[in-house]
Amino acid sequence: MSISIEGITKQFGSFKALDNISLEVPDGKLIGLLGPSGSGKTTLLRIIAGLETADSGRILFHGEDVTQLHVRERRVGFVFQHYALFRHMTVAQNVAFGLEVLPAKERPKAAEIRQRVDTLLEMVQLGHLANRYPAQLSGGQKQRIALARALSMKPQILLLDEPFGALDAKVRKDLRRWLRTLHDEFHFTSVFVTHDQEEALELSDQVAVMSAGKIEQVDSPQGLYAEPDSRFVFDFLGHVNVFAGSLEGVRLAQGDAWIDLLQALSAVTAQLYMRPHEVRLQDEPHTSANLPLRIESISLVGAEVRLELIPCGWTAEEPWEIGINHAEFNRWKPQRGDRCYAVPYVGHLFDDQGGQPQTLSWIRR
Repeated sequence: MSISIEGITKQFGSFKALDNISLEVPDGKLIGLLGPSGSGKTTLLRIIAGLETADSGRILFHGEDVTQLHVRERRVGFVFQHYALFRHMTVAQNVAFGLEVLPAKERPKAAEIRQRVDTLLEMVQLGHLANRYPAQLSGGQKQRIALARALSMKPQILLLDEPFGALDAKVRKDLRRWLRTLHDEFHFTSVFVTHDQEEALELSDQVAVMSAGKIEQVDSPQGLYAEPDSRFVFDFLGHVNVFAGSLEGVRLAQGDAWIDLLQALSAVTAQLYMRPHEVRLQDEPHTSANLPLRIESISLVGAEVRLELIPCGWTAEEPWEIGINHAEFNRWKPQRGDRCYAVPYVGHLFDDQGGQPQTLSWIRR
């Protein structure tokens, strides 16, 4: 069931929550709405569900205009961040609730409801907890029950609002993997809201990055990370190291630091954005770059050692962050306070003339 969002605008008083939003969600795909608080993600999700009414624009399911349809008629499953389970009902009763309150002519027979509930509980791997109450479940188990309840109505579309936001990091990761597997098996169309970049990039077929009621960019996780269209998308998707300076011919310079670009630009100032994995560190300046840094902190994070660095003789709005593997760390043995030099492999140049960033690649391993 595809979703077409056409020119959706929504205003609350003087605050414009959504500003002429358009988005296509292909049939059977899992789309993430990613952005900071206040960007309009949840408002858009609620309008898709029919829980909010847009001021203008249309929502179409598989080409059919559902803008004026009541939420009950849209056949949409909705999973909330905080589960919304009934505390006085067992797990099985919670999953069956939506079916049991249907009008008599639409309600399945009791035996069919029991069978559907049993099937769903097995699908979410919680059949053994059918007679327990929500207070006896972990957060991850509660979220699985909430998902089973949403699926009990056989929705055409599944909508999830920060579904893992209230869970700890390990449980979130496990549930993301489980939901992705479930989605690939059943091929339902899904839209989920998150402010977690890792979650969006890991779980989605496509990601729509939102800011201030607008969509900044829609792309696959790989395309979004590799080729951001704007500074906002670049800044929002993981850590980025930024070198800002003035352009003098082919050289971008600030204070004692500089880097030679591959061509002269007509702009006066520019910013060079570099992901942590697009930069290496060494003891001396490179012939094409002089970017002195001081090691501020060293953190062992899983398979890599993460270095936080402060510019020397130039300034940056945020500390730089670069990861090295344990073998390199053991060979180099860097210490807090050591001076080193950044050598970029790839940079993404934004100049003062606006437009798309220019990707540069000039220094090889």
